[in-house]
Order: sequence, then structure tokens, then C-alpha cells
Amino acid sequence: MRIDRRDVLRGGLPTIAGLGWPGSRVVAAAPDAAEPLSRSLLWYGQPARVWEEALPVGNGRLGAMIFGGVKRERLQLNEDTLWSGGPYDPVNPRGRASLKQVRALIFARRYAEAEALAAQDIQSLPMRQMSYQSLGDLLIELPLVNETDVTAYRRSLDLDSAIAETRFTAAGQDYIRTVFASHPDQLLAIRMTSDAPFDLSIRLETGQRGTAAIEDGALLLSGVNNQDRGVAGALKFQARAILRADGAPVQADGDALVVRGVRAVEIMLAAATSFRSPGDQSGDPGRLTADRLAAVAVTDHATLRDRHMASHRALFRRVTIDLGDAGKGGRPTDQRVRRGGGQEDPALAALYFQYGRYLMICSSRPGSQPANLQGIWNDSNRPPWGSKYTLNINAEMNYWPVDSAALSECFDPFVTLVEQLAESGRRTARTLYGARGWVAHHNTDLWRASAPVDNVRTGLWPCGGAWLVCQLWDHWDFHRDDAYLARIYPLMRDAALFFVDTLQAEPGTDYLVTNPSNSPENQHPYGSTLCAGPAMDSQILRDLFDRTGDAARRLGRDAALRRAFAQTRARLAPDRIGAAGQLQEWRQDWDMAAPEPQHRHVSHLYALYPGQQIDRDATPDLARAARRTLDLRGDDATGWGLGWRLNLWARLGDGERAHAILARLLAPERTYPNLFDAHPPFQIDGNFGGTAGIIEMLVQSREEVTRLLPALPRAWPSGSIAGIAQRGGVTIELTWREGQVERLTLTARHPIRRRIIAPAGVATVALRAGERRTIGPADFTAA
Repeated sequence: MRIDRRDVLRGGLPTIAGLGWPGSRVVAAAPDAAEPLSRSLLWYGQPARVWEEALPVGNGRLGAMIFGGVKRERLQLNEDTLWSGGPYDPVNPRGRASLKQVRALIFARRYAEAEALAAQDIQSLPMRQMSYQSLGDLLIELPLVNETDVTAYRRSLDLDSAIAETRFTAAGQDYIRTVFASHPDQLLAIRMTSDAPFDLSIRLETGQRGTAAIEDGALLLSGVNNQDRGVAGALKFQARAILRADGAPVQADGDALVVRGVRAVEIMLAAATSFRSPGDQSGDPGRLTADRLAAVAVTDHATLRDRHMASHRALFRRVTIDLGDAGKGGRPTDQRVRRGGGQEDPALAALYFQYGRYLMICSSRPGSQPANLQGIWNDSNRPPWGSKYTLNINAEMNYWPVDSAALSECFDPFVTLVEQLAESGRRTARTLYGARGWVAHHNTDLWRASAPVDNVRTGLWPCGGAWLVCQLWDHWDFHRDDAYLARIYPLMRDAALFFVDTLQAEPGTDYLVTNPSNSPENQHPYGSTLCAGPAMDSQILRDLFDRTGDAARRLGRDAALRRAFAQTRARLAPDRIGAAGQLQEWRQDWDMAAPEPQHRHVSHLYALYPGQQIDRDATPDLARAARRTLDLRGDDATGWGLGWRLNLWARLGDGERAHAILARLLAPERTYPNLFDAHPPFQIDGNFGGTAGIIEMLVQSREEVTRLLPALPRAWPSGSIAGIAQRGGVTIELTWREGQVERLTLTARHPIRRRIIAPAGVATVALRAGERRTIGPADFTAA
């Protein structure tokens, strides 16, 4: 019999006569609120040749990259707690004694001496942090298939169902292989079907210190993690796979499981490590994997699939988007990227937006680790930048779209990271700085190391923790949940206390500045990055003190501290406009003489985005200076650098410039065929920055103001977006035609009064909690 692809993509499979085993039929989920298939499907006419062409699935904790092979399929596996090393404290014991001298040298502009002393006495030991690891590969082989006789090949990833599929015909025999990573059942599920009998084998391989074996009919991969930088490995890990067939016996063949003469098989894989927290590695991965597979031993594939899709769709289907269709959606995804990306393909931009949401659901769920530099997908044991959490932009950018894109549950791992990092950060604050509170520098890892790492030019930046807690506040601002505010307030308070103790009086002024610090990774004209009081630091600290004081007031806590925070905040150095009309990156007007005028970082524009201190209406002079800075910086950058520029141009209300940046981000130089962001190499923050930027082009919220279509490009004259969240607890559905708002529906979680600014005018709306209101063109009056 032939299997109709449309049945599979609708979420179901036909009954295959004579199988007589559970899972021979999958029932489609109801298509309520689903995106049309063309808007949620990545598809290709050939298998992946390299890792960056493979398709990702994940359940927050367990991830796989699917190559779509014919005779031999490779699923490259990750488990989000498999990192190198173990608990360690890298604070340099000489640091505190040398800190005063380093500060004095920086204030005296003796930067080379300051850098040399800091490298010797303040830089962490070891200098580098631990790395995220690859678990290994699940290999599936069809020994009787002739790869030279394959037709009708197609592999795809349906974002709406979170199911990857490979199908082909070989020697007149149809094959379908589906893969999903189930969050409810915490396993990877693969199903292979054909309309004629086939043989199949599976085995596991790893680059870790592990061995593969067969035990009680299961395929096991067990081992211990790698040591790194002199830090011993502290984790045990295991992957366990079982094979179920339609009545045929499963046999062991060396380190492989084999079945013969079957028409359908299921493979289920569970994986775990002994990691429980940065201070506890007492977990039992063997018991965890055995229990997870035992829990589904009598569960049919249909039930597993339905549970998986229901869990995924509960998040994914909250938001729909339509940016128009230029008739290119029928092409394979790699061809759409190769032929110009998003320049003349608005539907690809919409697909990229939903792909970003898909990646977030797959890489960050309650109970998992937060998405790292590569989400959860990494095929190397020495990945670029350790695939860590880089706190001077990248970790924060990963979570920019979470609230506005209606994925607030996915933020929970980020909160847990900050809570754990604050524990390490208190030791670092006390030991390195002699200060209260907590501090984190520009990077952290699974073990939540918080000292300055990599090298002093990048690592000696004390505002990583401050930026993190500002983002915790942003999450509150979307939901206004005071129980959550009470949870994060101690983190905010203690981050602020650190700067009360460590800010330094700038010589010749009454201002307080950070010292030592750097404007992330950018060298100034004096041959170093080290400096005092870069603009980004003061901008972040203004937010930190304002938001911490506001949180304390709302919770009725710490009146004396609120006054201290307000006094410190009042002495922070203000932003300055330089001689070229730009927003100054440093206290001195060094921008035009810096060695890299088009540097990838735009750190001093934090106040424009993601901050809200600069606004084109409220602070027009600073907004013009920010625009001048972006012009001078240029439109090219790394993938995440484009993601940041996209949001900044959207905040400035320039739709054409924002669209040009987005088109550049979607071009083959910055987007791989599987739509992964090319830093290069792969780095997921560009995907998340792009998703956030598309929202900023269409809808922006600031305090009690919503801007509609603030940066709408000519390329998207008509369209719609629904389910987007706003600050204050408001969800909107927006339809526009010929550049004008056609219909706006608001749903309020809390009582709100909202000023709505649209291209044609302004409207004011007051809503009760739970109220839903629709307005149209007649409700807007000219400003």
C-alpha cells in the first residue's frame, strides 16, 4: 500500500493491515489555530550533507539533529546537562590585593599596565570555562536499501507538530521515518514504516569516555564526562534505546539491535546525566533512563505522539503571523535562503519568526537548562566559545522574544540560572571585590562560574549579573505577577548592593563609574578594552537601581535601601553625544578613533534596545545620536549583531532599514539551509534576535503605550499577527491593510489604560481584567 504524505503531515498515519501491535494508527490533532502548512514547514529535496543542514528537534532537555539519510540515518544527540568538568571556583586569589592598583592605573590612563596586572592577578584560574558536550549519535541502518535507486525523496520539519519526517521510494518501496522529542514523556521517539518488509539495525556511538552495550534487550551507552582545563569530570551519563517491531524478534548483533522482515518499527531513546544542580551530581542516569522507558512500555505510538503534539502546540499555537506571500513558498527552504533570503520573500520572514519560537520551545522548558549559545544542539566536545552562556549580550538575546512571543513558560530556566549564578556570584563579590551582594562577569557555564574568564579584555566586565536581573524585571513587566516579583527581588537587591559597594568616584567629577570594566569586547584608541564607566554600564545600572527600587516599593520592603539605591543612581554618569553626533561608547569621545569603527557589538545602545531609556519621542536628541551611531557602525555584523541592529532600527521607527537588516540576516551568509543562524559558525542568538526584531517592527510596548506598525516596511503592506503579548499584561491581535491598521483586538489580564499609537492616529483604551475589546480605523484620531 502507498502511504499518503498528507496524512502524515496532518498528524496521522493510516492503519497498516496485519501489523497487530500498538501504534499502528496515529490520530490527527484538531487543527484549531494552526498555521497553514506552508507557513510552518521546512522541507528539502536531499539529505543533509553537513550538520548545519540537519533538522533540530528537542524537548528542552534532550535534543537531536536529524540528517535524513536513506540507507544510513544519523541522529546526533545532546542532553542539556552534559558539560565538561565539574564544580570549581576560578577566582584568582591574588585579585583583591591588586584591584585598587588596577583601578588607579585605569583612571591614570595607563591601560597597558592595568591590563598586564589584571591578566596576572585578576583573570580567572583556569582562564577558560567548561564546554557543552555532544552526547553521541544514534545510527539507523537499512542494509537492503540501494541508495542509487531512490526517488521521491523529501525531508521536512513541521514546526506546528514538532515532528521531522524523511520519506523516499527505493526499488518501488515507500519508506517514511518520523522523529519527535517528547516533553511529556522525556524521550526521543522514532518510527519507521514501509509498504513492504525491510531490515533495520540501530547502534549508539560517542566521542565521550563511554561504551556501548546490549543489556536486557536495550541498547546502552554509558560513561563519564570529560575533564577540562584541569577540572576533573564529575558526571556520569547514559543513553538507553529500545526497539519495538510488529511481531518480529529484536536480536543483538555485537553492539547493535537488529530486526528483519518488518513493515514498521519504533525506537525510543532516553538520556540523562547525574547532574542535579551545580553542587549536586548524585543523580542516577541508569535509573532515570530505565524508568522513562519503562513508563511507556505499554504505551502505543499514537498516544506518545498525541501527548507530544498537545504539549508543543499548547505553546506554539498561541501566535500566528502572515506577512504576505510572494509565491515562493513552494520552493525547498534551502533554495529560498539561497535565492535572496527575506528580501523578496515575506513568507520566509514569517517562517523564520515561527522557527525562532519553535527553537525556544525545543531548547528551554521548565526544569531544563536555559538555551545556551547553540540552544541545545551541538556536535562538538570543543564547541566554539564552549557553547556557554555569554552574558554581555548573547544569553540575554536568547530570551528577548520569550514574553512578547507568548512563550513565558520557557523563561523559567533563565530565572533558575540567575538564582544559581547568584550563589557563585556572592563568593566572587566577597573574595575578589570585598563587596556585598553578587556579581557575574561576561560568561558562565553549567557550573555557574562567575569570575572574569577568557581574558581580561573581554572578561573583566562586572555587569553580567546586573543585566540578567534587569531582564528578570522585564519578564515581570509583561505579566505583573507579584509572587514572581517576590522571588526575583532578592536577586535584584543583591545585584544592586554590589554596585553600591564597588562604584568608584570619577576623578574631577561627582559621577560614579564602574572600574575596572570594558565596553564589551571593543578596543578603544589606547590599545586596550579596559576602561572606567563605559556607557553601557551606566545604562544598565540606571535600569538596575530604578527597577530594584520600584520592586522594593511594590513589595513594601527595604525603605532605607531604596533611598541608598536612589542616591547611587543619581550619581551615575549620564550618556554623552560626541563631536560626530554619535552616542558616545566611552566617557571620552573616542568612537571615531577606535580601531574597529564597525565593531559587531553596539553595547552603548542598550538604552535604546532592550532598554527603554532612549525613545524617539521622549528623548529625541539621544535617539538621533543613536541613529548616527548605527549609521557609523554599519549594517553588517555577525548573526547576533544583525539581530541586535534589527531591533534597534525597529525602535527608531525605520522600517526600510530594519527590513534591509532582516534580509541580510536571512541571506545565505548569515542563515544556514536549516535556518540556523550563522554567526558564523552556528550560534542561536541570531535566530532569537530575529524573532524579537520582527515583533518590534510590528508592535512595540512601552509603559502604558502601544505602538502599532512602528517600523512596517513597504515589503509587508498587508498582513496580520495574533497572540503577541504587551507589557502590563495585554495580548493583541492585529490586522493591517495597505500599511494601515484594519483591526485591533486587545485582551487584558489586569485592569489597564492604554494609549495606542498607529500610523493614522491615536486611540485610548481602558480595559477591565479579563476584558476583550476590538477597535478599528474609526477609533483612531489624528495626533
